[in-house]
Amino acid sequence: MTPATESPVPPDIAEIEKCLTRVSYLAGRSRQHESLMAMAGLTLDRAAVAILRRLAESEPMRPGVLAGLLAVEASHVTRQVQQLERAGYVVRAADPHDRRARRIELTDAGRAAVDRFRAASRVGMRMALADWSDDDLRRLAELFHRLVDDFVTHAEAPVDSRPTA
Repeated sequence: MTPATESPVPPDIAEIEKCLTRVSYLAGRSRQHESLMAMAGLTLDRAAVAILRRLAESEPMRPGVLAGLLAVEASHVTRQVQQLERAGYVVRAADPHDRRARRIELTDAGRAAVDRFRAASRVGMRMALADWSDDDLRRLAELFHRLVDDFVTHAEAPVDSRPTA
């Protein structure tokens, strides 16, 4: 049975899916990215930002691992890393567990760039949520954490396409 032929989902789930799709679209628009980069005083493309954000949230990693985490081809990561390396945002260092392998890590300039675009992004968030109460913001943050945790758990679980009774 395909997802399109399964029994209907509860209206709230359908509404959440629509809202998340819209938020994702709004956050990923080129105009939004360009505005964020202008506020941060940077000239990075979206792929570079994704790589820098991911590296800022983890230990240095091999390019293939990074590609897997970003769900892109390794060649895309390799090209982006070369550009980021030329710009001084990342370096490739020997993997301490396998000297033949290389790991990508942020430089101080890379960390500073991440801090700048995160700060710019937070300004935009603060403006969009200016009328929300502290309690509403706290509750939204709690629910988003729960949502992400559940998405991660679901993404790692095997897909069961059998209909539910």
